[in-house]
Amino acid sequence: MEYREIGQSGIQASAITFGAWAIGGWMWGGADRKEALEAILASYELGVTSIDTAPAYGQGLSEEIVGDALKVLSRDKVQVFTKFGLRWDLAKGQFFIDSIDNDGNPIKVYRYAGKESVIEECENCLRRLGTDYIDLFQIHWSDPTTPIEETMEAVLQLQQQGKIRAAGVCNYTVDQIKTAETVLSLASSQSPYSMVFRDIEKEIVPYCIEHKKAVIAYSPLQRGLLTGKIKPGHQFNEGDTREGNRFYSEENIKRINVFLDELRPLAADKKASLAQLVIAWTLRQPGITLALVGARNAEQATQNAKASEISLTNEELTLVNQKLAGLSLVF
Repeated sequence: MEYREIGQSGIQASAITFGAWAIGGWMWGGADRKEALEAILASYELGVTSIDTAPAYGQGLSEEIVGDALKVLSRDKVQVFTKFGLRWDLAKGQFFIDSIDNDGNPIKVYRYAGKESVIEECENCLRRLGTDYIDLFQIHWSDPTTPIEETMEAVLQLQQQGKIRAAGVCNYTVDQIKTAETVLSLASSQSPYSMVFRDIEKEIVPYCIEHKKAVIAYSPLQRGLLTGKIKPGHQFNEGDTREGNRFYSEENIKRINVFLDELRPLAADKKASLAQLVIAWTLRQPGITLALVGARNAEQATQNAKASEISLTNEELTLVNQKLAGLSLVF
């Protein structure tokens, strides 16, 4: 496993980081808690020492499962990333989405990052995780009802108190990052990034390279679409929000599978799965520091971690990019 520094924070994280959204069940049609714990432990055995979670993932469930893992693992050898700024238990800030929790109950989610809320959320995160510090604390989504400076003053306070080691942002624009940095130094920017969704290459990645910020890529497998396992006609579980997502139209699934078929010979030559090849490609892209890869059981976690063993030459990267250039999706 390769380890990379998160910006200039001094925190070394595994290039393949365990993405803990799916294990929370929320928006993924449920999850099995026992299998989720086994997935984290299997990842760790193969060098995946970093875990990215959030309170919203299962309304606390994902963090609780990560907390279960921390009871088994050595805390000082694990890098825990979590987030704040999405409230389902407080109707304040900007309304974000209507959703349902894992028990099928309707919930309303708000973007809110007022100072008192940030402090409260951090305490709740620490409690669920069963730890006294968070390695990387990130705002999940921007809150247009609260000045960024106010939010970041709360984060700075938490950092000065030793409750968090470093601060990051998720789904922020470059202008928002610049505003945040008038208050404190950010270590990272987390955004969606995959072979078929590369918008951050325009502004976020160049800015982060120039200013020595880590870029944390989430959904590098486009929520399973780039694994080759999702075929036209795929049936999703109830509550799985991938159904109806623009990437998951029948036509796009067909086109992506044709593209993936073109990659199969290279994957076979590398003795790798398509997912492993995609993860390896992601980590070779300029400016990309970490790839968050989710797993719902030990087998998936093991396969993801082994992507670190895949080495791509410059010629092979060029070949993949040439084939990728011929892929056109319909939106």
